[in-house]
Amino acid sequence: MALPKKLPWELAQTQWPQQLDPILANPTNSVSILKNQSLITGNNTLNHLLGAPLQGWYIVRQRATAAFFDLQDTNPTPQLTLVLHSSAPVVVDIAVF
Repeated sequence: MALPKKLPWELAQTQWPQQLDPILANPTNSVSILKNQSLITGNNTLNHLLGAPLQGWYIVRQRATAAFFDLQDTNPTPQLTLVLHSSAPVVVDIAVF
């Protein structure tokens, strides 16, 4: 005798969460854009405005040539700020999550 097929509401309670929860938990789903951030050569401290610890960042728009790296490993307030080192003065839009 074959087992009965699961009904749609049973799938919604069992299989769907197993597949959807990892996607919904991805921090890049909650990206905020910090627009028109003027960076100087050297270290720049930016309020990331997330209300939670910063998990990552990337440049969305860059208006001049520059290279960047963060100093989050030594940042005393990573839950509030992003410390970004810029090789040149530049205005950028930064995605934070």
